[in-house]
Amino acid sequence: MTSQASNPKTDATVANVQTVLNEHPFSGYQWVIFALCFFIVLLDGFDTAAIGYIAPSLLGEWGLAKADLAPVLSAALFGLAAGAMSSGPLADKFGRKAVLVGSVLVFAVACLASGYTHDLTSMTAWRFVTGLGLGAAMPNAVTLMSEYCPENRRATITNAMFCGFPLGAAFGGFLAAWMIPHFGWRSVLHLGGIAPLVLLVLLVLLLPESVRYMVGKGYSADRIRKPLTRIAGNAVQHVQKFVMTENKAAVEGKSGMGVVLSKQYRVGTVMLWIAYFMGLVIFYALMNWMPVLFKEGGLDPKTATLVAALFPLGGVGAVFFGWLMDRFNANRIIAVGYALTAVSIWWIGQEAGNLGWLVVSVFVAGTIMNTAQSSMPALAAAFYPTSGRATGVAWMLGIGRFGGIAGSFLVAELTVRNLGFSQIFAVVAIPGLIAAAALIIKQLATPKAER
Repeated sequence: MTSQASNPKTDATVANVQTVLNEHPFSGYQWVIFALCFFIVLLDGFDTAAIGYIAPSLLGEWGLAKADLAPVLSAALFGLAAGAMSSGPLADKFGRKAVLVGSVLVFAVACLASGYTHDLTSMTAWRFVTGLGLGAAMPNAVTLMSEYCPENRRATITNAMFCGFPLGAAFGGFLAAWMIPHFGWRSVLHLGGIAPLVLLVLLVLLLPESVRYMVGKGYSADRIRKPLTRIAGNAVQHVQKFVMTENKAAVEGKSGMGVVLSKQYRVGTVMLWIAYFMGLVIFYALMNWMPVLFKEGGLDPKTATLVAALFPLGGVGAVFFGWLMDRFNANRIIAVGYALTAVSIWWIGQEAGNLGWLVVSVFVAGTIMNTAQSSMPALAAAFYPTSGRATGVAWMLGIGRFGGIAGSFLVAELTVRNLGFSQIFAVVAIPGLIAAAALIIKQLATPKAER
């Protein structure tokens, strides 16, 4: 503090950790954290989608009927929900890093083990365990990343990290198409286990605990200073006490779940659950049924599959939405995205028999829908205080998984009732309007929680 370069804001003996993050450029160390979380989510996407890529091989090698695959295909979904909903409270109690390392270890070992199974029962059991790990990893990666971001770039950076999931799923498809003919279907599961085990070593060595979590739990100043020094350099060398201010209503003496369901956050929590649930109703309804619906609408099977494959490609648009969320009202931005999703899905139903416009409508709908849905974890992370953030994000993702299950049954029921092509897409569009309405209600109920 004796040099001319000293700064009372940085040389003070007390420092706010979020102020430190806000006032310094996004450092190389923060990019390391970003990369580690990105690869967690990327491998999450790869392992989640892996069973779909090997399903045709299972049918042939094990002599199964398509209906026999239902348990193994749904096992991971139930595991994902259970893993997400149990991991959030654990992360708010024991730390983000510990739960992340544990969840990556679980899905790595389980995916690797599933590659050595020889019957459907064993495969189903290991896919459920894989889902537990996958479900726990994603929300905690989102939470830890958001807690190392400056406030004015939090949504952009978190959304960019979350793009690893669709990229991992898409990359897995191309890789599986090459690996299965050369090395067999088991090689896909072996890779899905070995890659996260390699990543696990890097997580143990390089990934820090959240500074906001450490302050909230009363960790020593020396321990908190260690990662902050790699971000702010000598600016925190004189700090003897780190504090944290929340721009969210404080809930004292409650667990993560107690915070999420407290009076201050209850309405917003339920609205987040509804919005994410409805988004996955749309996503899984269309992903599972579009090829069938397009085939019944007059397309040949190959063309129907290729057109349907355009739908999940637009998730990287979440980076643009993150930029908007950092500058404007995030609830309203995503609500508009869901409303436009409803319109664009209705549009798909109007283009039966018109291949050119059908391609355009599917791509536009997929871009808008995936952009809105991929922005939801960042919205949830910004909504909750540190003491309930991991639980809030995890439970939203966990509840949403049941929307995926509901979406598959929804279209099945509509086809049983003999609804036509345009009518089915009109019904599937309705959850988009419900999701938009839920976010508007969240905004009105908690007007100060703008992100």
